[in-house]
Amino acid sequence: MTEEERFVDFATVRTMLLEAEKRRKNLTYEQKAALQHAEWAASDARNGFKTDPEVFNQLKDALGEVATLSTLPHLAAKLAELMPLYSNDVKAVLASERKTIPDDEIAAVLEIVRQHIGFE
Repeated sequence: MTEEERFVDFATVRTMLLEAEKRRKNLTYEQKAALQHAEWAASDARNGFKTDPEVFNQLKDALGEVATLSTLPHLAAKLAELMPLYSNDVKAVLASERKTIPDDEIAAVLEIVRQHIGFE
């Protein structure tokens, strides 16, 4: 996977945009909007859990081992970023690509997410 193709979390996007702002002294309108969104999405205001790049990568890798997600790394990354706690959230992400996932794999996804974010 090349640098342009790697999956990153919102905290990493925020860091990259802040570094770009330091180097360039300003950002374009689109970059400012992306920074504002990344700051919100990486905070605990979005879903109650702050985004942590290390946790994101571990979670993405663990979700990639689920059979349905093993061939869909972009959906594993999306689920890692969203950190779903309910089965309907998992189904919604896969529905975006018209994919289905068996109930036992949904349970596995939810358990993996809970383990990685420390939610019991």
